This record gives sequence, C-alpha cells and structure tokens, in this order.
Amino acid sequence: MDKQKLEIQYTVFKNREDVSDEDNVLIDRAKEVSLNAYSPYSEFKVGAAVLLDNGTFFTANNQENAAYPEGLCAERIALFYAMAQFPNQKIKSIAVYGHHSKVELAHFIAPCGGCRQVMLECEQRGDEKMRILLSGDDGEVLLIEGVENLLPFQFSKKDLIANGM
Repeated sequence: MDKQKLEIQYTVFKNREDVSDEDNVLIDRAKEVSLNAYSPYSEFKVGAAVLLDNGTFFTANNQENAAYPEGLCAERIALFYAMAQFPNQKIKSIAVYGHHSKVELAHFIAPCGGCRQVMLECEQRGDEKMRILLSGDDGEVLLIEGVENLLPFQFSKKDLIANGM
C-alpha cells in the first residue's frame, strides 16, 4: 500500500473589493442572471457568466423541470452556448453565483460533477487553464486557476485514446 496526498490550489477573497474589476463584472453578470433562474422546485438559483479570450460574454442560469433530472445547470448552459457560438475561442474565465430564495447560504457554491467534467472538456479544447470564480450572497469569492484544482481525478479524451477508443 502506498498512501498519497492530494493538494489543490485556490485563492479565497473575503470580500469583493479585493477582486479585480474584470472579475467583479463577471460575478455581477452571473448574479444578475441568477435572479431569473427557473427553480420552482429547489428554489436554488444559480447564474453563470463565461468570458472568452476575445472579450465576449455569455450568461445562463439553471433551468429545472418537474421531470427531474431533466433540467440543466447554469454552468453547462453557458459553456455549451459559448462553445456553440465561438468553437475556436478559449474560455478565459467562468463565474458561478448561487443563492437560495429562503435559506441564507454559508458561502459560495461549487459546480456539480457533471459541470466540472464539461469545464474540463472546454478547458482542454482551448488548451489553456480556465479561471473559475465561485461566489454567493456573503461576498466571499473563491478563485480556482485550472480545472485540475476543481476536478483532480479527471476522465478525459486521453483516457479514451489510451484504451484504444
């Protein structure tokens, strides 16, 4: 047996004043679009804002459905839309903003596993690390540089190629 230790890197900003102007704009766009999320079942509202390296922004929010789990997360909608419109652009940053209608969240929210996998694929398509900003109503911001720090044990196209697929 050989025990290993996993280490990830991230930065925590206790308030938005310490975050760059560009990142604050992205967070504001994610917050704004979160207000229109369709979440009548969970009342958990999430917005995502994507910034491409050409300066274009895309926003989306979560969309629930009574036939659960047929809804989609804000992160995936925003990333898929950005890649559909600009398939050859790199994703510079994504901001994810979450809040609940009735319960005050203790801190930022983190993407689900499916969204993390999509982020990985988008990052690999651009061959450049994506910046991930997570925030919520408390003002704290978590900055993650590169999806490997959000999804350390990755499954990607190289795993398929290595297995002859």
